[in-house]
Amino acid sequence: MSSVHGFTVKNAKGEDTPLSNYQGKVLVIVNVASQCGLTNSNYNQFKELLDVYKKDGLEVLAFPCNQFGGQEPSCEIDIAAFVADKFKFEPTLFQKIDVNGDNADPLYKFLKQEKGGFLVDAIKWNFTKFLVGRDGNVIKRFSPTTEPKDMKKDIEAALQAKL
Repeated sequence: MSSVHGFTVKNAKGEDTPLSNYQGKVLVIVNVASQCGLTNSNYNQFKELLDVYKKDGLEVLAFPCNQFGGQEPSCEIDIAAFVADKFKFEPTLFQKIDVNGDNADPLYKFLKQEKGGFLVDAIKWNFTKFLVGRDGNVIKRFSPTTEPKDMKKDIEAALQAKL
């Protein structure tokens, strides 16, 4: 694959979703967990970013993952309800996946290959974020401790870039 647009993933309902559906959009692809210490700040700030930039083409694609401290034990229906109730928004939620190891989702294998991490390429924790341009190419990787609001400059630059 040469871009994220070549992948098909399962949405929260288990339906195939080609990421080519997001061609022309700027994406933040993130592994999420409901019981993580980073959950509140990330979801609140993703909502704020979407409130400002969704009209310009920003989408947040959330992939639940239970590989870090068992912090996402819920099913996708419960995860969606939790985010809607607590944070008053609905991220674009996909099926729970593994992001590391032999069973890592092919999309995450690609993301890690495109933008490796500090010292190792493995995803180190919940809320590792990848910024993807309108063309489907990975622009930048952000650590779990990088708050979404601190991605604003990079998001704005990606939104302004032409295809």
